[in-house]
Amino acid sequence: MTVTINTLQQRKQNQETFTCITAYDASFTRLMNQVGIECLLIGDSLGMVLQGHKTTTSVTVDDICYHTASVARANENSFILADMPFMSFATVDKALTNAEKLIRAGANMVKIECGAWAADITEKLHQNGIPVCAHIGLLPQAVHIEGGYKIQGKTPEQAAQMIKDAKTLESAGCQMLLMECVLASTAKAVDEAINIPTIGIGAGPTTTGQVLVMHDILGVYPTPPKFSKNFMKASGSIQEALETYHLAVKNREFPSIEHSFTAD
Repeated sequence: MTVTINTLQQRKQNQETFTCITAYDASFTRLMNQVGIECLLIGDSLGMVLQGHKTTTSVTVDDICYHTASVARANENSFILADMPFMSFATVDKALTNAEKLIRAGANMVKIECGAWAADITEKLHQNGIPVCAHIGLLPQAVHIEGGYKIQGKTPEQAAQMIKDAKTLESAGCQMLLMECVLASTAKAVDEAINIPTIGIGAGPTTTGQVLVMHDILGVYPTPPKFSKNFMKASGSIQEALETYHLAVKNREFPSIEHSFTAD
């Protein structure tokens, strides 16, 4: 079955989960298809795990297009989500131009790191037939402003703002929402406040879907974040590790408290 945004929306309505993982090439895409992973993210994480940079800010639209096309050629049934990299959506016109490139490369949806300020951009993309996933919480592209990677939604004021931003973006036409490094209770409140599917990465167990970076799942990246898990440790092959991750998400065994951020 080919996974579409309607498939993921149905998962939200049925209170079912789906699995997402970063993908960058054809070979791993085939394995992920075989396992049944529903959503593949061509993440700007490639700047760190593939290119060796310290942050994601060096990644270009051409980089994402190249890897999106590589994934799309091999993909048979997964939903393809592609990151809009640093400064690629600074204006509405820039966002339209760059999002068009990603869709033509094979993406089914683009992801933007933003807040409510991107409502106009989201609305314009939606009007032009480009589906949008908003990325809130920790924004790696804003690492230089934040001064590092920090947990988000820790105070009642921050939680209220995240809920407000999520509702604004949904009203603007956003069809999916990703939350990164968000207090689990805040992520749950955001998920319950909107009707579109949510994806969590370090956002607790209650989001519709879960995403991890492939290199963290396979134990390749030397400094994995707290919210990730090395599924390769207890697996005999890469495919088995991917299957274990997929089933752990589907059975709501991952993420556990160990891989979530709580107020305690």
